[in-house]
Amino acid sequence: MFQLFTRTNPDNQFKARSSTRDKATDAARVASVAKSIDDALASAQAEHAGLGQRVTDAIARAAITAGNDSDEYLDREPANTALQNQLNADIANGERRLRELEVSIGHFKFLRTALATRFPDHAAAEAPKSA
Repeated sequence: MFQLFTRTNPDNQFKARSSTRDKATDAARVASVAKSIDDALASAQAEHAGLGQRVTDAIARAAITAGNDSDEYLDREPANTALQNQLNADIANGERRLRELEVSIGHFKFLRTALATRFPDHAAAEAPKSA
């Protein structure tokens, strides 16, 4: 009667995988998650570095177009005023994005730490690649 509930030949007995194979499977899963976190972290850090440099350059260009006379803003040419306004908007948007990236980078670092604390056996094998 129990043979009705089995999917395999009754002569075959159930066999579980070896613990070594289970550990390898678990390690591969954790490594996949760790790699995804590290990739996202590296991408966010690269974007932050590049954007930071572009914002610095925009600030320098804005300083040059602003001039250095105390009443420069009164007789500035309309084209320079438009350029100054555009640079100010770009700088504000860049600084906003930099703040967002800093928050994201902090979250990715937290996720990496949480993964290492939840899977300490696998964390020892997978050392973080970036700080």
